[in-house]
Amino acid sequence: MTVGSVLLRGLAGVLLMLGVLAPVTAADPVGVPYQWSQSFITAPDGTRLHADILRPEGIAADTRTPVVMTVSPYRSHTAYLSVPRLEGGPSTDDLHVAMFLNAGYTYVIVDLRGYGGSSGCPDFGGPGERSDVATAVAWAAGQPWSTGRVGMIGTSYEAWTGMMALAAAPAGLAAVAAFGPDVDPYAYMYMQGVAWKFSGKPVTESGIRPAEMTGFEHLLIASTPGRPDDSPEYQSNAVQISAGCYEQYAANTTNHDASTPFWRERDLVAELRGNTIPLFVGQGFLDYNTRAYRIFDVWNALGPGDHRAWFGQWGHSDCDSKCGAPDFATQLLAFFDKHVADRDIEVPGPRVTVGQFDGGWRSETAWPPADSRRIPIDLRTGTYTDRGLLPGPDREIWSISEPLSTTQHISGIPTATLRLSGPPTATVAVELFDIAPDGRGTIITRGIAPVADTADIRLLAQDWPIIAGHRLGVRITDVVDDVWSHAAANAQVTVLAARLDLPLLSIPRTPDLTGGTSEAWAKWRVQKVRTLGPEVLNNAVMPMNLSNETGPR
Repeated sequence: MTVGSVLLRGLAGVLLMLGVLAPVTAADPVGVPYQWSQSFITAPDGTRLHADILRPEGIAADTRTPVVMTVSPYRSHTAYLSVPRLEGGPSTDDLHVAMFLNAGYTYVIVDLRGYGGSSGCPDFGGPGERSDVATAVAWAAGQPWSTGRVGMIGTSYEAWTGMMALAAAPAGLAAVAAFGPDVDPYAYMYMQGVAWKFSGKPVTESGIRPAEMTGFEHLLIASTPGRPDDSPEYQSNAVQISAGCYEQYAANTTNHDASTPFWRERDLVAELRGNTIPLFVGQGFLDYNTRAYRIFDVWNALGPGDHRAWFGQWGHSDCDSKCGAPDFATQLLAFFDKHVADRDIEVPGPRVTVGQFDGGWRSETAWPPADSRRIPIDLRTGTYTDRGLLPGPDREIWSISEPLSTTQHISGIPTATLRLSGPPTATVAVELFDIAPDGRGTIITRGIAPVADTADIRLLAQDWPIIAGHRLGVRITDVVDDVWSHAAANAQVTVLAARLDLPLLSIPRTPDLTGGTSEAWAKWRVQKVRTLGPEVLNNAVMPMNLSNETGPR
């Protein structure tokens, strides 16, 4: 039995236990008539990339159209991610294919190396996959049915490939739309060496899958065979990954050391600095997959250009139907019509659309906004035990403000600096809470780091008004058990000093956009809550220098 077959059987069993491979009814097809053809593209190193080409019905073969492209590891004719596809044909689930076909675009779906009908070895955003993206864009721009202008679009990994395209800037790339993108795969899997836990959907959205499983899951997807009605080359490419490829991929993605060449060469943040190709980016602050983290380093280092952003209270999705915002699709199509179809139109909406946690929507020209000022707060010190599993007061140190006299609006990325005494095998996590008068505390954001003499923690980004009468709570602990995977050190850690730098708006905001709330927001308000008893509320109160930073409401 080959390494690949052993891996396939083992991982299939694991994912079946999670419900990930449970049979379901195939998703709806495109919904509009189209012409479908397939092609193979030869990358510079000889890798053969499979492409599905969808053209508007009735259009002549030599009619030139603008091109929308998604480059993906998830578009096998047999399965999309973990959902078996029963009808065959191009995998278009959750793509805006109908919208673009109706608008006169050609939609091209390209399999990354090692996935679907493409040959080669996956390399998790490495030189091979980045070459695939650049090759695919240049190929589509040069086809006789193309105007030479290509826009990339996708969510999650398919957004990551769009960011790879921005970094490569191949001939013909006109614009990119990326929602929940990865821009640094190390930070996607580990926060300062501590493994994230990903959800166990569809069984549970709680974090149960340690990040180390991610590479194995990708290899399972890459091992998906083709269909009997696929071409011989497609079927051959679908199952040709070597044992060495499996082993190296698994070893690299489970390495917690950020300094390895593998991780360093996959970090796109520096390469995207100064980008001028129009980018439409979206990131949910409640995303359980690609966290609200390094994408803001990219956003705030872009060069001049007609860039757009949507940041707000949703999970791992674009905003077509899951954010509570009715005009997303209008803005998205206009963005492509202007920059890819080269039509003389203006893209509606603000440069930055922000969804606040209180349900309000507003316009901004930057995020974090220019008036977001960092307020230093000294926190209580003490000792906690790094033991994990069962909660208890020995695992945490609380600092709680007095009830706020005015609303305070967190908008940006909080940071914490702690001086610690304890073993480096232990961890220190910081969580912020919005505590209502009844003692119910809702998690705002969190971050983690290994214990060191000085530990610097960059928490996840948020945009969150804490209304007057509520309190800000800060919890220092060892680990949040459903967010990170950490082997307990079973040791005490002493916090000698701790400071939180909190980004607060200095100018009050009045929501000026129309929008509703998302499913992720509704779940967060129920699931990310704990009630604090008097033993905490009465003993952890301290001054926090928050008096009038945002001003009266």
